[in-house]
Amino acid sequence: MIIPVAHRAGQTQEYYFSVKLAEVRKLLAAGHDVINMGIGNPDMMPSANTLQALSQSAAQANAHGYQNYKGTPDLRNAIARYYAHTYQVSLDPETEILPLLGSKEGITHISLTFLNDGDEVLVPELGYPAYRAVSKMVGANVKEYPLLENKGWQPDWQAMKGLVSDRTKIIWLNYPHMPTGAPATRELFEKAVRFANDHRILLCHDNPYSLILNKKPPLSLLSIDGAKDVAIELNSMSKSHNMAGWRVGWMASSKPYIDAVLSIKSNVDSGMFKPVMDAAAEALGNPDAWHQERNAVYEGRLEAATAFLDALDCTYADDQEGMFFWAKLPDEVQSAEQLVDDLLYNKHIFIAPGFIFGPKGNRYIRLSLCMPKERIWEAVHRISK
Repeated sequence: MIIPVAHRAGQTQEYYFSVKLAEVRKLLAAGHDVINMGIGNPDMMPSANTLQALSQSAAQANAHGYQNYKGTPDLRNAIARYYAHTYQVSLDPETEILPLLGSKEGITHISLTFLNDGDEVLVPELGYPAYRAVSKMVGANVKEYPLLENKGWQPDWQAMKGLVSDRTKIIWLNYPHMPTGAPATRELFEKAVRFANDHRILLCHDNPYSLILNKKPPLSLLSIDGAKDVAIELNSMSKSHNMAGWRVGWMASSKPYIDAVLSIKSNVDSGMFKPVMDAAAEALGNPDAWHQERNAVYEGRLEAATAFLDALDCTYADDQEGMFFWAKLPDEVQSAEQLVDDLLYNKHIFIAPGFIFGPKGNRYIRLSLCMPKERIWEAVHRISK
């Protein structure tokens, strides 16, 4: 290269799955049948009416130009109706919703909007790697807050108080929790809103899993009184509507937060493709029965997934929600990394090691349910030989 990379590029490593999936592709190219249970890439289709809406919109002459940075009114209205029906949360579609090119980009936009060099961000010691990576990219200091395994992977609020300083600006929260599958509760969200208000910290809640294998009615952080004053919620259609590659998400909060993030976002992209927005608006109206049918398919894969973990002599909680299974390794297994590589190269099975979500995950693995149950049973057969 004619010039060196910026400091932020030197601070950030290539995403683990980017590296590991390259290894998977090499094995596939060599003729091996690799069973990929590592990533949460939904294998089911969007609803038929969603695909029809996409096709009809793409055939319109006005569908292919630049769009509003805030998305179409139809999409924002659909998101508002979805929140009212799913979470019993009222959102103003004009001022309290900002569509995103997938909720992952929202992590970057929020960080660019509210963090200066040297500010501090509280992230869970087990969580989505992008919370840490993006915070570091924008020059913030990451402080990991503890999760209590013996209390269902809930935050240790008392310990978190000791982490707060005058430079603490953002706390990231994610329930149902990835990777542990810990469910959301109203008590948890009430504590989180109170903590953010008491310490004057922006609470950012990432909520993509609330409709996947949920055992109770789904919850939004914004259903808590006063949440919009101190919090932003990210949500996505990737998992809940089988639309991961479509890159449709949004953030919801009060107008000042939406306007602030829009000032950054509008300088980064030029809006979403209109047919995608039209189809997303249609998908958000999918009836409850459609979501129940999707969850029934995931439910049918649980027996095979638990048989796989049992064959590895792992232990796990049975109240997990979302499309993953989080499990603790037996004492005789030296490391998750060693097990993952052994399974990949000797059994041609790919699973995720827990350490990619934080150091506390060194003794854990994560299993994805995003494949037919027959493939998971085949993985069970391979390791049971």
